[in-house]
Amino acid sequence: MAKRDYYEILGVPKNASDEEIKKAYRKLAMKHHPDRNQGESGKVAEEKFKESKEAYEMLSDAQKRAAYDQYGHAGVDPNMRGPGGQEGFGGFAEAFGDIFGDMFGQQRGRAGGGRQVYRGSDLSYAMEVTLEEAAKGKDAQIRIPSWESCDSCKGSGAKPGTQVKTCSTCSGSGSVQMRQGFFSVQQSCPTCRGTGKVIPEPCTSCHGQGKIKKQKTLEVKIPAGIDGGMRIRSSGNGEPGANGGPPGDLYIEIRLKKHDIFERDGDDIHCSVPISIVTASLGGEIDVPTLAGKAAIDIPEGTQTGKQFRLRGKGIKGVRSSYPGDLYCHILVETPVKLSEHQRKLLRDLDESLRKGGSKHSPSGDSWTDRLKSFFS
Repeated sequence: MAKRDYYEILGVPKNASDEEIKKAYRKLAMKHHPDRNQGESGKVAEEKFKESKEAYEMLSDAQKRAAYDQYGHAGVDPNMRGPGGQEGFGGFAEAFGDIFGDMFGQQRGRAGGGRQVYRGSDLSYAMEVTLEEAAKGKDAQIRIPSWESCDSCKGSGAKPGTQVKTCSTCSGSGSVQMRQGFFSVQQSCPTCRGTGKVIPEPCTSCHGQGKIKKQKTLEVKIPAGIDGGMRIRSSGNGEPGANGGPPGDLYIEIRLKKHDIFERDGDDIHCSVPISIVTASLGGEIDVPTLAGKAAIDIPEGTQTGKQFRLRGKGIKGVRSSYPGDLYCHILVETPVKLSEHQRKLLRDLDESLRKGGSKHSPSGDSWTDRLKSFFS
């Protein structure tokens, strides 16, 4: 099967700059990486990953790109070897390292002896809190995964009675030199993966990792006023780093449980307050709930559904706020149901009496009638 054009694979024109080629490859590598694609689709993705890798390896090297531009695939040899019998990676190695840094969020450095160290991955934990807990704050305990030294191998990763050996490929440095022409690139050793050591017989308890995954309890302080969607960072409680690298962080994501009465909107809270048609008509004092207890509000005579009452300072004081928000009570006038015949008669008599009184008993009636006439005309 004939090979596809390298420029076509990366989706760039033939006059593309080195930076454009690198950016196109990074995008494809992240999209088709085998770790991100499983099952049947993973096989297709793996082939595209290899194809884009080969295209970038050729086009990122100035000499190979010139030969390819002039002679096509016949002008480049994918099995070309540099001095020392090692395959030349050129600019590919640099971009490949950048891609995995972007993909997995790893920060790399150097430990003693040239070994590469990696920062541990961050962890995420979703915590549900009630509105009352969010308003007042709380101290909570959560259980998260952690790593502890393996008791069987004492953290060495080697089966009891055996020894960890120095990697013969890199002589324990954790890195190797890849040469191409006059250039050399230092890469993590493919045999020991940058550790500088190999384990001939891995420990059966920890499978050579030297550590075992367990659970630990962590104390977490939820600050007063926290809102749903906010995160709390617990430094150093993420995954452990590799080769002596620093651990990642734990991010606790706050989720608010649905409340039976209130809805939160920033520092303000809202609630619906049902009142009877009699209270709405005649007015009166009613009690409404707040997060701190009860409060009284005066309902004026003739109150309509949708009327809003604002109670200042009865909301929530946010974590970055100087003053608490407000409580908004939305009036809902209830229509009586399951009436007796006597009650029905009383309502009919009331309706007749109201009709005789004209529009003064129906503040919205005239305006509604006028709007209807205007609409149909």
